[in-house]
Amino acid sequence: MTQEKRNRREFLQSAGIGAAASLVGASGSAAQGRARTPDSAAPQAGKCLFELGLASYTLRKFDLDQTLAMTRRVGLKYICFKDVHLKMDSTPEQIQATVQKVKDAGLILYGGGVIYMRDEAQVRQAFEYAKAAGMKMIVGVPLPETLPLVDKLVKQYDIKVAIHNHGPTDKVYPVLATAYEKIKDLDKRIGLCDDIGHTMRAGVDPCESAEKFADRLLDVHIKDVSAADAKGGAVEIGRGVIDIPKYIRTLVKIKYGGVLSFEYEKDADDPMPGLAESVGYVRGVMAAV
Repeated sequence: MTQEKRNRREFLQSAGIGAAASLVGASGSAAQGRARTPDSAAPQAGKCLFELGLASYTLRKFDLDQTLAMTRRVGLKYICFKDVHLKMDSTPEQIQATVQKVKDAGLILYGGGVIYMRDEAQVRQAFEYAKAAGMKMIVGVPLPETLPLVDKLVKQYDIKVAIHNHGPTDKVYPVLATAYEKIKDLDKRIGLCDDIGHTMRAGVDPCESAEKFADRLLDVHIKDVSAADAKGGAVEIGRGVIDIPKYIRTLVKIKYGGVLSFEYEKDADDPMPGLAESVGYVRGVMAAV
């Protein structure tokens, strides 16, 4: 039996098909249909301390208004903006206008990223950008030589920085362990964003990684991939090789209390069917925990 079949069978046996299908109505053209409010979403299991959200890179082909409506439609409340939805060089007035749209949509803008920080100017820009937008977190890739400044600014701004791993082709932070070694003695507001797809593509079990680095796990990009190597591509959650039920149980075990953000990178022109399936699958797993 393949890993995909084991994952899906475990989920269906424990949670029931109804929980997984809670968002089936979200399929079809991404720009069509009536938006669902976060309040109408299926309740989270009591043991899950984390919230569900969206990494807006998922909707990189869509404008801000479409992105907010589509996020509501799949019942997600928290959102982390890629700069396609809020430019890094936006004026204070543009930032405030965008933030107001997020609030009017009933959503919470909890962070920005992935933001690359290659030098002092980019580090300072990232913190000013996050502050102006009221973000609590920067999901970023600060180069190792910028970390002393990052350590200083997280204290000054009280904004967290979650370092994002990018898998086997990333020479800076391929896995959480690489980043952890560089930040373990720094302020605890500097932590990790675990992109579990890239973790799996690097040949590392996301469950073991999350448990090992639980003390610095600030954010999660949840997704699934077709193979546990560099050739692994994005697939709907539950159809790939990552043991999602085990990963959710691991988050419960370590009492992860951040956001579980869906980053669905497949079908960029029409992501809603796959995103809705992925959200429904995870909600079903959560209901069974």
